[in-house]
Amino acid sequence: MSYLSTYKGGGVLLRLYVQPKASRNEFVGVHGDAIKLAITAPPVDGKANKAVVKFLAAFFKMKKKDFSIKHGLQSRTKSVLIEGVELQDMRRRMEILL
Repeated sequence: MSYLSTYKGGGVLLRLYVQPKASRNEFVGVHGDAIKLAITAPPVDGKANKAVVKFLAAFFKMKKKDFSIKHGLQSRTKSVLIEGVELQDMRRRMEILL
């Protein structure tokens, strides 16, 4: 699972490939070394980034403050830091998803 790694300051990094302006919000599958995530929001004024954080928080039943985009604010390829969770726990959650 190259799309998950530990972050130097604690937490887990999740690599995403984001498809904005999709028909619905959903995980689509694996895209190279990232998870493909379709988001309905357009990539304008940070709307897609906010939608990514909101979707992830709802999907994993965590708080939005536990998610922050560390890399790729203006790119489809993003690294999202997830705090308050262990790598093994995220691996299990992602295995169920995929």
